Amino acid sequence: MTSDIEIAQAASLQPIVALARERLAIPEEALDPYGRDKAKLSLEYLSGLESGPDGKLILVTAISPTPAGEGKTTTAIGLGDALARIGKRPVVALRQPSLGPVFGMKGGAAGGGRAQLAPMEDINLQFTGDFGAVGLAHNLLAAMLDNHVHHGNALGVDLRRVGWPRVLELNDRALRSVVLGLGGPANGTPREGGFDIVAASEVMAILCLATSREDLKSRLADIEVARTREGRPVRARDLLAQGAMATLLRDAIRPNLVQTLEGTPAIVHGGPFANIAHGCNSVLATRAALKLGDYAITEAGFGADLGAEKFIDIKCRSSGLRPDVAVVVATVRALKYHGGVPVAALDRADAGAIDRGMANLERHLRNLREVFGLRCVVAINGFQGDRDDEVEQVRARVAALRVPVAAATHWAHGGAGAEELARAVVAAAQEAPTAMRFAYDDGQSLWDKTLAVATAVYGAQDIAASASARARIAMLEDEGFAHLPVCIAKTPYSFSTDATLRAAPVGHRLDIREVRLAAGARFVVMVCGDVMTMPGLPRAPAAEVIDIDARGRISGLR
Repeated sequence: MTSDIEIAQAASLQPIVALARERLAIPEEALDPYGRDKAKLSLEYLSGLESGPDGKLILVTAISPTPAGEGKTTTAIGLGDALARIGKRPVVALRQPSLGPVFGMKGGAAGGGRAQLAPMEDINLQFTGDFGAVGLAHNLLAAMLDNHVHHGNALGVDLRRVGWPRVLELNDRALRSVVLGLGGPANGTPREGGFDIVAASEVMAILCLATSREDLKSRLADIEVARTREGRPVRARDLLAQGAMATLLRDAIRPNLVQTLEGTPAIVHGGPFANIAHGCNSVLATRAALKLGDYAITEAGFGADLGAEKFIDIKCRSSGLRPDVAVVVATVRALKYHGGVPVAALDRADAGAIDRGMANLERHLRNLREVFGLRCVVAINGFQGDRDDEVEQVRARVAALRVPVAAATHWAHGGAGAEELARAVVAAAQEAPTAMRFAYDDGQSLWDKTLAVATAVYGAQDIAASASARARIAMLEDEGFAHLPVCIAKTPYSFSTDATLRAAPVGHRLDIREVRLAAGARFVVMVCGDVMTMPGLPRAPAAEVIDIDARGRISGLR
């Protein structure tokens, strides 16, 4: 079987400047090419588009992820290609992959098979340097904080209450907790610290929610890094750090233009994880796609309980964006898994497991339709080995819910395999707009906002928190942060905080382990269960098979 990277390397791509001109009417002076196949878009050019009409916003989300994979990004890309094939002007707007999963367990995130973004290797491996810039800006703030303490600590920073770790764009469990400042007075003051992955950085979240360079700098200034001995917050502005941080992000804030294997324009920008951050590409990229095409196809990370909820409650609340249609990706294999079938047996026929696993898809559809008020279409993403009768079983179950459903084979056939899905999305998008709703109101307490998500979206019976987490919530509310949305960090593999609970568990409890203020991103993170903000590598990481030959040709990337 031809691998994803072999398919990508065999593709013939249009020069990005020509594609921008012919597909999007973007003049050459509005682009800064990074080689032949990718370019940065001018913020000044994009701001000039704001008076024009918006296209339809299509949000691609999915059922709860499984080891078998659902192909959400692949479906978003295939849908974009299919819309182009039926005469529409689509623009795909997606996140950039993190190197953590690329070298870890999940692999890359540029799609797969015949539905991929290109240049696939570049997108998966450092791309235009945006992640590096985010890491540098984050770590500069950490260095300036420690430097301030070293040179007299005029702000009175309490080293026991420093809440700004350093970051690294790789999975490395050994760096979760470290001791800094060893080696004598010249090397700083010893204290405990640690590392998060770049995708979990508040700077990444800020980059993806900022609407301009001015907004970016204002948000960076609001970042809280520590507390004083008297309990007062120490922010980036107190360290005079926001200007230098914004300077490092000068180009990173500009969306990146690439293309699919079939030449559909794609804007790839930002990459916060959905299990530990808000899981969406940048507001700037999504708005650009809406202005440049008549259909903007974006996605939210992991299952709809994490990604779509945060897309709506955080990104849409902040930006005013409203999806016209939510595409929910499901696979026969994933439904069997949620029905209790082990990974090794997913290729076997099992109608009963599909029926049991449908509870997961039905919960996500109920949430999107009844909690958030969105119009939905279900995409049955085809895998090799799928049985026709089982695909039809899923189709019939979804149709009985009065939800449009389409089978798609874009992995194998590119846009031609997703034309049924494209027509279903167009039909849904042309219906009368629905009134999108949030899961909670701004005026509710942080506790009640978390409870609302846990009960209405996750099916939990209640929430609980440690004494320290409760005290932190109370303190943040006293300080005027109660109006912020909550960003729940938990396992993506279950509606609960127990990754082994498949399908649609009910009656469980959401346990809040830690509470973090993201004042610049303007949300409060509720860290739940055993989720980690610095992942570790699996027993057999993808890095073991990634290689490069004497000609510079990469292999093993997926």
